[in-house]
Amino acid sequence: MRKLFQLKALSFFVCAFLLSSMAIAQKSIPSPRDSVSGTVAGAHIKIWYGSPSVKGRKIFGGLEPYGKVYRAGANEATTFTTDKNIMVEGKSLPAGTYAFFVIPAEKGPWTVIFNKTAKQWGAFKYDESKDQLRVMVTPKEIPLQERMVYVITPHGFSMNWDKTSVPVSIK
Repeated sequence: MRKLFQLKALSFFVCAFLLSSMAIAQKSIPSPRDSVSGTVAGAHIKIWYGSPSVKGRKIFGGLEPYGKVYRAGANEATTFTTDKNIMVEGKSLPAGTYAFFVIPAEKGPWTVIFNKTAKQWGAFKYDESKDQLRVMVTPKEIPLQERMVYVITPHGFSMNWDKTSVPVSIK
């Protein structure tokens, strides 16, 4: 009887430890992975990204410098998938999965990049020769968006973070 009680007590503590460890691990992810999908111009698109937070930092022109390729998310490069050929900002993008990057600008349009090497860590090994498409877009000022989100609309998508929205049109 005593051994049965000890075994049950041990099992309880092991389960409690494992569950609390999992809960702590989930809370400690600073930039959790997220995704959004929808239909735009008859194509099913999906964007998969790491979602960082502002945390009181200066984002564009600070944490993410102007004029440098940014992975448009956290950790692994953001990926953009379309199941059909689409027109992005008036230029053709074939069906496929791409790494999605931006080059922020202090003033004026930003460069949006769809790179053929979809699976890569950040932009550390970014290779411009692998770009499928580059287009220019004009960012918009928005109210503070603490955590980065991508939003799909009937006319395209946008990357929204800090006080910046980067809208990309799709036809």
